Amino acid sequence: MTDDAFLEVDGLVVDYPVAHGTFRAVDDVSFTVRKGGTLAIVGESGCGKSTIARSIVRLVKPTAGRIVVGGTDIAGLSEKQLRPMRTRVQMIFQDPYGSLDPHLSAAEIVAEPLRVRGMRDRRARAKEAARLIDQVGLPATALERRPPEFSGGQRQRIGIARALASQPDLLVCDEATSALDVSVQAQVLALLMKIQAETGLTYVVISHNLGVVREISEDIIVMSKGRLVESGPTRKVLAAPAHPYTRALRRAALDPSAIRGRKPRELVRAPSTKQSPGTPVQRGTDR
Repeated sequence: MTDDAFLEVDGLVVDYPVAHGTFRAVDDVSFTVRKGGTLAIVGESGCGKSTIARSIVRLVKPTAGRIVVGGTDIAGLSEKQLRPMRTRVQMIFQDPYGSLDPHLSAAEIVAEPLRVRGMRDRRARAKEAARLIDQVGLPATALERRPPEFSGGQRQRIGIARALASQPDLLVCDEATSALDVSVQAQVLALLMKIQAETGLTYVVISHNLGVVREISEDIIVMSKGRLVESGPTRKVLAAPAHPYTRALRRAALDPSAIRGRKPRELVRAPSTKQSPGTPVQRGTDR
């Protein structure tokens, strides 16, 4: 690991069991993210990018390779060994409607990680939860309301506050804006960048949306069929992609017919029904 790298993924392999053997979702992927930096991972649905995200937070156990977070290789750790690392690496999920407990208030949702962290005093937890909810731009009136009473963008802000409650060093954003309207996406992105500037958090951002990627990330890796096909500084890669697959992604993102309302994942649809080798296609749920 280089001196300024906080996350190093080296030779990552993830296999899933299927009916007649295994399916290789991620095949020998390596990258690093500097402390306080932002790496974007892009590619069509099913390319393996969300599997990488889940591996980094150890919701998925890798088949092979290393995942070094702040000097500790977490790839092979047992659940008991992982426990102290859980607070250091947090995730913001794609679905702001399904990722929050609808029976808890916003204050209770944000306070739960504080309790897990060892904050036993209820009043102290309530005070810190209120501070975090204010930090993500929600009013004090939000504290006692439950998720069904909030918009999608407001729910995602609660999800961000919940992640921040663990005082993480690394935040993995798995399509964190893809379910939101374009204007709300911009607000959530601005919030994430503001938080990073204030806290020095390291980000890994998974996205279909090249506009989101261009706005928030310094570096990028491009995935296709489980393999890394191109990487480098985001603006350089998107301005002059070297790999045919990356060029196809960019063409699709620039095609107005690919835009479908609030679903940025449609930006990576093929621009025509005729497919050429390496052209991204819309598939099922991203693994």
